Amino acid sequence: MKTLSRKDSFTIQVLQIIDACLVFGAFYIGSLTRDLIRLALDLGVDGNKLGTTQWMLYIAVPFTPLILERFGFYSQLRTKTTGLAIWQMIQGTMIVVLILGIFYIFTRQDDPRRLILGVGLVYAALFLLVRDQIYRYYLRNQSRQDNSKERVIIAGTGDEMQELLDELDPEITAGWKVVKHFDLDHQPVEELFALLKDQSVSRVLFATKNSAFDKVAMAVEACELQGVEAWLAASFIRTQIARPVFDAIGQKPMLVLRSTPELSWELLGKEMLDRVGSAAIILVTLPFWIFAYIGIRIKSPGAPVFFSQMRAGRYGQPFKMWKFRTMVANAEEMLETIKQEHGNQMNGPVFKLDHDPRIFPFGALLRKLSIDELPQLLNVLLGDMSLVGPRPLPIYEVEAFCEMSHRRRLSVKPGITCEWQAGGRNTITSFEEWVEMDLKYIDNWSLWLDLRILLKTIPAVLMARGAK
Repeated sequence: MKTLSRKDSFTIQVLQIIDACLVFGAFYIGSLTRDLIRLALDLGVDGNKLGTTQWMLYIAVPFTPLILERFGFYSQLRTKTTGLAIWQMIQGTMIVVLILGIFYIFTRQDDPRRLILGVGLVYAALFLLVRDQIYRYYLRNQSRQDNSKERVIIAGTGDEMQELLDELDPEITAGWKVVKHFDLDHQPVEELFALLKDQSVSRVLFATKNSAFDKVAMAVEACELQGVEAWLAASFIRTQIARPVFDAIGQKPMLVLRSTPELSWELLGKEMLDRVGSAAIILVTLPFWIFAYIGIRIKSPGAPVFFSQMRAGRYGQPFKMWKFRTMVANAEEMLETIKQEHGNQMNGPVFKLDHDPRIFPFGALLRKLSIDELPQLLNVLLGDMSLVGPRPLPIYEVEAFCEMSHRRRLSVKPGITCEWQAGGRNTITSFEEWVEMDLKYIDNWSLWLDLRILLKTIPAVLMARGAK
């Protein structure tokens, strides 16, 4: 039996659910087509479109994706040809027709809507092939674009790193950009720290057949501190934070040390909540966008309405974050002067100052009402941020981190709101306490926790509690 990774299994399940919905839609459209044919032949239209043939849905909808899986319809999606996909579809459809035919005969169905069966199966095959083509085009397009590929490091000694890559399925590695082969025997672990930081790596694969145990353990610790997944083709290594789980790359069994939320239906729910929620909030808050736009134009003419700044996203990947401008146009150039004259209320690399003189009066009102944060919903809609997560920091503040373990807050998507904002709303002055709350959120994440933080944020925003 072929071993699948958790990610591959999850992807197949999502595709099967989509395909089941497409099959249902195909039969429904098949019923509409039957009505059109009956109208063309002047035979009249039934009130109940599917009639007693609804039993077909109970067989075709759940079993079609499962039968297609048996014929490899969900395998080798990047590399298989369209001809092979069509052949797999023909084989799967023939089995579905056989099952439906046997059921039809043995249950002695006499409903005249048999045309729905034939037309529905044709539509189903067409819809599934189109979906398959779209998804394969998406995967292949990702494989051609370096910025869309998963950035990984292969760590080990000598030729064993290339041997590991050669053993892996090209279908899997086509979605990777191997940024470095890291030699555990000849390169210090400090270089791995720097690589993980500079290259925005999402995971490190360890080929540890000939590697010294202590060097592997130190390298795994480097991954653990920065929230990067460590995948080992080796024996179990004890960790303090990361959770060890067995997974697979293609058919190669691996041990994964993961200190971030694992791929699950909850994470899919979070992604859907982000996209749908951000779009809905944008529509609801549109009057505030207009209010902010007009107010900034009047109170601070000649300067942009929106403020953008490069922030550190997941794994430190830079992205442009948007806000309504609440400061004077040259606010960033004034930062060092403000620090010298007024100091910093937040200890550590992050700057915070009550009554910052760079904020103009209308901008202070926008901050008080949290209206200045609304454009970040566009970042959520684009996938750079989440509704809930650690607040994104400017690139220069992330580079000033004193502790490598602080980078583990970058192992998840940054968010518009988080635990400390929903609770304290900018009353925290200790950066260590801030990071501690973010890491606690990561270690205990659940969809319910996100919903709870969102619910706590609403009254905090409405009452302007702690916003400055």
